[in-house]
Amino acid sequence: MSVADLPAEIAALNLRPAEECRYDAVSLGEVMLRLDPGEGRIRTARSFRAWEGGGEYNVTRGLRRAFGLRGAVVTALADNEIGRLVEDFILAGGVDTQLIRWVPYDGIGRSVRNGLNFTERGFGVRGAVGVSDRGHTAAAQLGPDDVDWDHLFGDLGVRWLHTGGIYAALSPTSAQTVLAAVTAAKKHGTVVSYDLNYRPSLWKSIGGQARAQEVNKAIAEHIDVMIGNEEDFTAALGFEVEGVDENLSTLEVEKFAAMIDKVAAAYPNFKVIGNTIRTVRSASRNDWGAIAWSPATGVVQATHRKDLEIMDRVGGGDSFASGLIYGLLDGQPLATAVEYGAAHGALAMTTPGDTTMATKAEVLKLAAGGGARVDR
Repeated sequence: MSVADLPAEIAALNLRPAEECRYDAVSLGEVMLRLDPGEGRIRTARSFRAWEGGGEYNVTRGLRRAFGLRGAVVTALADNEIGRLVEDFILAGGVDTQLIRWVPYDGIGRSVRNGLNFTERGFGVRGAVGVSDRGHTAAAQLGPDDVDWDHLFGDLGVRWLHTGGIYAALSPTSAQTVLAAVTAAKKHGTVVSYDLNYRPSLWKSIGGQARAQEVNKAIAEHIDVMIGNEEDFTAALGFEVEGVDENLSTLEVEKFAAMIDKVAAAYPNFKVIGNTIRTVRSASRNDWGAIAWSPATGVVQATHRKDLEIMDRVGGGDSFASGLIYGLLDGQPLATAVEYGAAHGALAMTTPGDTTMATKAEVLKLAAGGGARVDR
């Protein structure tokens, strides 16, 4: 497809040709070992199932595993058996590990360690619970000069970089590393997406919401595709939206669109803004949808799925992001890309773990209106 044939919102991204780049997508962020008690609770567990996961990493893993694109992760791990287990999970997901920085382990974890994330799925009236143990991790200490960004984005070539506010909040160093990465990516023509993913618990000991806004406003100036909900835009970027709650209605979409207008005016570099819409009926039943915006299309809305049954909600937003990004990389109109994102997020929440188990065929079928009848 020539540039002249692309939808205006895709042409505006000015994507690098795939043949010029080693990677379609690269994520910058921490990859933790997730320990899951299954149907039980952390406090009473006698065994855990192990997975890997991380808000930024999950997106590129979804692009690789569900959609077949070439992906890698920029992160750091302490070089011990836990780090090598995380590496083994990453390799199983098909994500290139060559950009991982391995940090010598001190034998006890005084100076460097690997992140752990204990996660309960929740059920019915009992909500999901996440307890992370990620202080002094190798990824949090990854510095802006620890990666040769010009080699990555210039010599190797990357079409799309994804990172986010969870990683930026891990330490003062990680915020500087995000800024170095997004600045270098833009210099070499790589499209950059960022998920605001505001988490009060990550910011409370390092300056709270004021620091979150200081960091995220500096990063936002380099972002092409911004992902976040109304709380993210309010807490992390300082924009107010009145009268919008988690229930999706025409009126609320209009109010959110009014906030997007303010965001777009403040950051004219944003070429796409995406957002999931979730109403929590119970831990195992949510209403689920998504909207997106570009200057060419205005606000477009994905199919809204009421009373969606959920097995494990963790990673649903990350899978929305990877479905949306896949659609944009594939040259689809924004209205189609947001359907891919909403469908992929819905499917990811029907399986355990942070990362997707969906196939591209399943995503495209659901996005096109397919149902849950048995495939034989």
